Amino acid sequence: MADDPLDDAGTKSETEGAGDDWAAALSEHEGSDGAQAPAFAELGGSVTAAPAGSQNLDFLLDIPLNVTVELGRTSMIINKMLQLTQGSVVELDKAAGEPVEIFVNDKLLGKGEVIVVNERFGVRITEIISQADRIKNIG
Repeated sequence: MADDPLDDAGTKSETEGAGDDWAAALSEHEGSDGAQAPAFAELGGSVTAAPAGSQNLDFLLDIPLNVTVELGRTSMIINKMLQLTQGSVVELDKAAGEPVEIFVNDKLLGKGEVIVVNERFGVRITEIISQADRIKNIG
């Protein structure tokens, strides 16, 4: 009689009774379709709305981004890398004067040219890739 939810005294077992208690509690609180409408308090009447989106935009303007400029790339075997010493020259895949790529958070933003300003390197942006191309590069 293990399949019978009634015990020897003819009453339901504790686990079966607990399930019925949950079902009864849920049925008291549910509507006819099983869902309840949430209750929300009314907002105060004297709230001034900010221009649409300005609060969200201000929040986004403070997010830090990593900007990387790639001068070029190369690949080499470990043996060649271990032979590098001070003064060694590593040949890159780009020619001198060719535009460098500008990445923001590892996503291509555009291209530019290397310049020197006050004895520091900088990049003058010469091309920003189209919005459609940036969206393609996101995924």
